Amino acid sequence: MATPQLSNQTASQPTATQQPIVFFDGECVMCNGFVDLLLKVDPLGTILIAPLQGQTARQYLPPLPLDREAWSIYYQDERGLYNQSDAFIQVCKRLGGVWSIFTAIGLIPRPIRDLIYRLIARNRYRLFGRRDTCRVPNKSEQARFLP
Repeated sequence: MATPQLSNQTASQPTATQQPIVFFDGECVMCNGFVDLLLKVDPLGTILIAPLQGQTARQYLPPLPLDREAWSIYYQDERGLYNQSDAFIQVCKRLGGVWSIFTAIGLIPRPIRDLIYRLIARNRYRLFGRRDTCRVPNKSEQARFLP
């Protein structure tokens, strides 16, 4: 899949082709918790972050379902676009180190792991809550977030 350049790119902001991107639901408390963790365990910023509600997601992802409970995490890198449990596995693989342990989830057949993923995703707002607005990165996080 060819990756187009971001149209509002600045000289200091990497393009999607230079670094992998995690797309997340910016209004989901659980998803924001995952992003907080990602920011801590990837201090060098090897993975960029973009909300599903943003223009980067609209540019790079297929159209999202109208039902937000059907949304998924996406991960894009030089090898392609992944979603659901595959996205999580690829992020852990990219992080390496102790996070590589979680790639063992890939040993579970995809239909089973995606069923578990969908069960959690469908209930994430009820279980963890929902923000009123999409996450806005603070100054120290801005270089990691795409619009």
